[in-house]
Amino acid sequence: MTSPVGQRRPAGASTQLRLVSQVARLYHGRHLRQREIAERLHMSQARVSRLLAMAQDEGIVRTVVAVPEGLYPELETAVELAYGVAEVHVVEVTEDKAIPYELGSVAAQYFSDSPLDGRVIGFTSWSSTLRVMARELATGRGVRGRTVVEMLGDLGSPDLQHDAARATQRLSAALGADPVYLRTPGVVPDAARRAAVLHDPYVARTIELLGRLDVAFVGVGPADTHGPLRAGDNFFSADQLRAVRAAGAAGQLLQRFVDADGRAVRTDLDELVVGITLPQLRAAGRRIVVAGGASKHAALAACLRGGWIDLLITDLASARHLAATAGQPDESRFAY
Repeated sequence: MTSPVGQRRPAGASTQLRLVSQVARLYHGRHLRQREIAERLHMSQARVSRLLAMAQDEGIVRTVVAVPEGLYPELETAVELAYGVAEVHVVEVTEDKAIPYELGSVAAQYFSDSPLDGRVIGFTSWSSTLRVMARELATGRGVRGRTVVEMLGDLGSPDLQHDAARATQRLSAALGADPVYLRTPGVVPDAARRAAVLHDPYVARTIELLGRLDVAFVGVGPADTHGPLRAGDNFFSADQLRAVRAAGAAGQLLQRFVDADGRAVRTDLDELVVGITLPQLRAAGRRIVVAGGASKHAALAACLRGGWIDLLITDLASARHLAATAGQPDESRFAY
C-alpha cells in the first residue's frame, strides 16, 4: 500500500489509509478512547480496534503517527478546531475541473469503508460531486426500511434532471434503500404556484420526510448561478440573485441563502423553493458536504461558521483558504 516517492496516490486507494491515519491521530495524538472515536466517526468500537491494528501493520504508528504521502492531517485538524466541525477530509486535486470527480470518488470510497448510519437519508441529486459519489459507491448490505429522499425539486435542464433522478436511484440501490423522488420544479415562478405544488400528495409526503432526516448530503454553493445551472432554467433569474446578494447572501444550502456568518437571509425567494427548509436541515442528525473550488470558498466558510456542516470533504486549496480565513464562531450563529 506504499507508493514511490513523489508519486501521488490515487484518490480512491488513499481513502482507507486516510481513515486509518485519522483513527491513529485521534487515539495516539488526541488521546481519545476507542469508544469516543467510534461515536465520533459513526462506526463500531471493534472497527476502531481493527483500524488501530492496521495502523501498526502499515507502519503509520511507530513512536509517532507517520502520515502517508498525500494526506493533510494537520490542516484537517486546523479546520476542525477553527470552525468546531466534527470531521474534515482534505483531498489533493490536480486541477479545478477535476474537483467534482475526485471529491465524489473519495466520498464514495469513504462511505463504502465507513457505512452510513440512519434510516432516512437526504440527498442533493443535482450536485455534480454527489452524483459522482452515487455512481461510484460500492453496494453494501441494505438496512430494512431505509429511505433515500431528494431534498430539492428539479433544477436546470431536462438532461440534468434525468441525471439527478438516476443518481438518486443509484444511491438507493447501493444502500439497499427505497428512493423517494421530488419530481417537481425546485424553483417556481411565484408563491401561488408553490402552494399548489405542495398540495400534491407525493410532494407532501416527501416534504414531511425532510423533517426527520438522520443524514443529509447537502449541496452548497455561491449565491449566484453556478455549475450546470442557467439563470431562469428552473432556477432564479440573474436579477433575483443580484438582489439576494445585495441583501447580504454569501452562499446557499439547497437554495436557502445564508450570510457570511451562516445566518439565514430571509427574502421572498424562500417562497419560491420547493425543498427542505433551513429549520428542517438544522434538525438533521448529520449533515455532510462534499464540495470545493474557488467559487465555493465564501459559501463553505459561511456554512461552517453557521454550524451547518458536520463532515466536510473538500480540496486542498479550499481547506487552506478556510484555515487562513477562519474566525472564532459565535455561539449565537447556531440558533435558527
